[in-house]
Amino acid sequence: MKKFNPKDNLNDNNLNEEVMIPYFIAEAGVNHEGSLENAFRLIDDAKEGGADAIKFQTYKAEKIASKFSPSYWDLNFEPTKSQYELFKKYDTFSNDDYEALKLRCDQVGIEFMSTPFDFDSAIFLNDLVNIFKISSSDITNRPFIELIDSFKKPLILSTGASSIKEVQAAVSWLSEDVNLILLHCILNYPTTNDNANLGMVLDLKNKFRVPIGYSDHTLPGEMTNLIYAILLGVVVIEKHFTFDKTLPGNDHYHSCDKNDLKLYQENLMQLKALLGSFKKEFLESEKISRQNARRSIVALKDLEAGETIRYEDFTFKRPGTGIPPYKFNDILGKRLKNRVQEDQLIADSDILEKD
Repeated sequence: MKKFNPKDNLNDNNLNEEVMIPYFIAEAGVNHEGSLENAFRLIDDAKEGGADAIKFQTYKAEKIASKFSPSYWDLNFEPTKSQYELFKKYDTFSNDDYEALKLRCDQVGIEFMSTPFDFDSAIFLNDLVNIFKISSSDITNRPFIELIDSFKKPLILSTGASSIKEVQAAVSWLSEDVNLILLHCILNYPTTNDNANLGMVLDLKNKFRVPIGYSDHTLPGEMTNLIYAILLGVVVIEKHFTFDKTLPGNDHYHSCDKNDLKLYQENLMQLKALLGSFKKEFLESEKISRQNARRSIVALKDLEAGETIRYEDFTFKRPGTGIPPYKFNDILGKRLKNRVQEDQLIADSDILEKD
């Protein structure tokens, strides 16, 4: 399995070579609760868990939602009923804070990302990020998409709560040479397993000649749904991330933590071992099976030297150390040089050439 890198130049030739190890984005969002110390901890935990990137969110509440915007999440987990009120709680980071997060990521060796939710945030982040992410909520925001496209950087676009026509429209607004990745996503917080619809990955793969990823909002559990997604061909995985899943509200309740990430890495290594080679050939360990579990041409009765071999004189039995069954026509009509007992393999050395 090869490791996928969204910063590589992508083309049709390397999209379907084999199942790939996905690029994993730990979606920290605003699970830092407005604390730079918490954000640093999220970075360190994501690195320890094996994530390739950690992604925050950059916005100001007044630029993303009106004061009358209703919720769209499960109020049993996050009781705030207004989007504006929820976003206002966690939009306290300054530009200097994001620069500090970028520096921390560089120091520990993990990619810094942050999703912008307004024009000013996007322009500011252009100096900090190597990869842009556009959320599902902005898939119909053409001016915003075109702005980010103008930065000429790899672009990841989530497709949650969208129709295929809306995805096609959003893709049509982008430059032809854009390094684009589409993410299958269900915009439920949390997403139940029966709503995950991983099969939609195949529809995106069939309709768009770009890499497809998966933005997962299901509860962590055994993290096996991510392995299923990999088998469908996703090359980027994004999952909400926290340092403490027991914290109330926000995205903590449907996030994974560093231990979940480590479990995912274990599952991934098992998958890698199970998949093995992508080139069909027999293994060294199968040589004894090729020899003993296959069939050879075997005498059905005692055959005397000088007899002419007829089809009714032989059958096909194991082991496969003699003349293979597909060569039966080669011995028909030939005479035996040696006596062959019933149930004995007929060998090339037992046969004379035709007169």
